[in-house]
This record gives sequence, C-alpha cells and structure tokens, in this order.
Amino acid sequence: MTRTFGDARRWMRAGTRVLLDAASTLDEAAQRQPSGLPGWNRKSLLAHVAANADALRNLVHWAATGEETPMYASPEARTAGIESGSGLPAADLLAWLRSSAEKLDDAMASLTEEQWQTKVVTAQGRTVPATETPWMRGREVFVHTVDLGNGVTFADLPSDFLEALKIDIIDKRARSGENVPDVRGALPDVTAYLAGRPHGRVTLVGGAPAPELGPWI
Repeated sequence: MTRTFGDARRWMRAGTRVLLDAASTLDEAAQRQPSGLPGWNRKSLLAHVAANADALRNLVHWAATGEETPMYASPEARTAGIESGSGLPAADLLAWLRSSAEKLDDAMASLTEEQWQTKVVTAQGRTVPATETPWMRGREVFVHTVDLGNGVTFADLPSDFLEALKIDIIDKRARSGENVPDVRGALPDVTAYLAGRPHGRVTLVGGAPAPELGPWI
C-alpha cells in the first residue's frame, strides 16, 4: 500500500488516543515497572514519548516560520530531558504526555499546504518534508504503546497502519544494506518481528534462522 498524508494524520491521532488510554491507568508504582524496552522503565518510556512530541513541534515551528529549529539541541540534551521527565510524579508525567501531544496536534493544524512542504531535518539527520512528521509521530505513539506493556499488542493496532509500518521497516533496512528476510505469518506478528518486538509464530521462507533484530524505533 501507499500511505498518504491523510493516513498519517489519522494514525497519529488514533495512536495518541490509544497511548493516553493505556498510560492513564498507570499509578506511580505501575509507572516504575519495566517497559518492553531493555533498560527502560515505563516512566522513561513515557518521558521519551512526551519529549518526542515537543521535539516534533520544533520541526513544525521550522516549517511554519522558516527558522531552522532542530528536534533536539544535542543528543546529550535529549537524554537529559528524558531523565528529567522520568523523575516526575506520575500525575505530572501524564499531564506532560497529554499536553505535549495536544500542542503538537494544534501546531500541525495551523500549517498551510505550502508550509507542509518545507524541508526539515530529523534527529537521525534525514532531510524530509514536514509532511513526514505525522507519520513519524504515528509510529512513535503506536509502537511505544505496545512497549508500555499495559495490554496493547500489535494485534490491537489498525491493519492499514501495520501494513504501512511493515513496508517502512523493510525499506529502511534495505536502504541500510541489511539482508531483510522474507517473513511470512499473520500481519501483526510479521510487523512486530521486523520491528524487533515480541511476536507470535512467523516463517522465514527458505528456512533460514531468524536474525537478531534490535529495536527499530
């Protein structure tokens, strides 16, 4: 499938709702439990997602004003922001998660068609039109909701999103020179496998062993 800008905006909003619903049930003790990402508890994960919304809003500001505004001042500043956020009380962390998402959506809603075409630079150094930012956020909120480990799995995500994510991962890995396996199985399991997340049964055509795949997002 070919994902559209409208698809990305829809997935971003749906993923935000799923994330906030999953996170809103976590009290202080639950937030301190491990997440699905090695070395991160749920507080660190939620702080990362909140900080990501603020960072993407920098790119939206860049598109709106033409003023070059990187996502993060530096890798060190990015890490420091997550560490600081992970120390917030549960209610304050959830408030940041919610407000940062709302501010990002509001900022995007104010962009004109021309501004959406502005070239911006991601934290990975890729130059992309601002129209890519909703897709970047949609991936972030959906996949990290699964990483939160609070009942949402890849099987709960929209099938059209999963298909787009699968294609995106395959293309990204192929561009980096990896020998991406031909993975077959149920769409949620295949996509989770390619994203380096826990998954159900998948089959690699030809019988090759599954490679070690680290987290993609």
